[in-house]
Amino acid sequence: MAIAEKLREYGDLLDEQGEDSFRSRAYRRASNVVAALNTPVATIVAEGGREALEALPAVGEAIAGAIIQMVASGRWVQLERLRGELTPEVLFRTTPGIGPRLAGVLADDGTLETLEDLEHAIHFGNLALKGIGPRRKQMIASALAERLGRRSAPRLWKKSSQPPIALLLEVDRAYRDKAASGALRLIAPRRLNPTHEAWLPVMHMELGGWHFTVLFSNSRRAHELGKTKDWVVIYHQRDGEPEGRTVVMTSTHGRMVGKRVVRPDPAHQTPSPVEPNTSG
Repeated sequence: MAIAEKLREYGDLLDEQGEDSFRSRAYRRASNVVAALNTPVATIVAEGGREALEALPAVGEAIAGAIIQMVASGRWVQLERLRGELTPEVLFRTTPGIGPRLAGVLADDGTLETLEDLEHAIHFGNLALKGIGPRRKQMIASALAERLGRRSAPRLWKKSSQPPIALLLEVDRAYRDKAASGALRLIAPRRLNPTHEAWLPVMHMELGGWHFTVLFSNSRRAHELGKTKDWVVIYHQRDGEPEGRTVVMTSTHGRMVGKRVVRPDPAHQTPSPVEPNTSG
């Protein structure tokens, strides 16, 4: 499927899954722009990188990042997420230096979904696995930088903002209430779902100037611990910023036991130590 068609499908899925905002229209506008280009998108990325994409009408930072994902790997994680087809291990295997075993280990970690996640983990020292020495890590980092169209180091680690904890807890509560009442559309995740059951509720919401996409965790760890109806993964984004990810769960120990707590996504933490945010 062509990049323009994928952008349009993403906008359509946002509409179908309850997103009633300008975001779906923005992706369709970008689809029209890309479809009308005289120069192939891959050529634009190769010659000008991310900056050249963002210079196009209707293509902001988020959509430029999506296009680069598709050019680099033929895949787009956000679209696969809404389709229920997200399989990070398949995506990671497209990177030189990562074979099937390592790709599976990275995917099972539960915090890495995209090539950007992997790049961030490598550079910030969060990727500590047996069998990945300095030379192999550098090879993977170089391959990722090339595939993601990096032109300047400052753009490499631009962080997403974190919504206020109270707002995240409000979104978490709304999602769990709607999921329990059957008000949300269900998707059938491809990963860890041998019966192809449509069990995973998906919610889109705009609140406090943020765009949210919310699902229960479908990670291997969540399945192993029986937390697929407790761990809530919140993808959040403000206009002009990259997407961030936060997990909300019920605490099982300490003074917060039994309360919902907010855990920043380990894949996007900075090198400086940060205590997890919590709230009751």
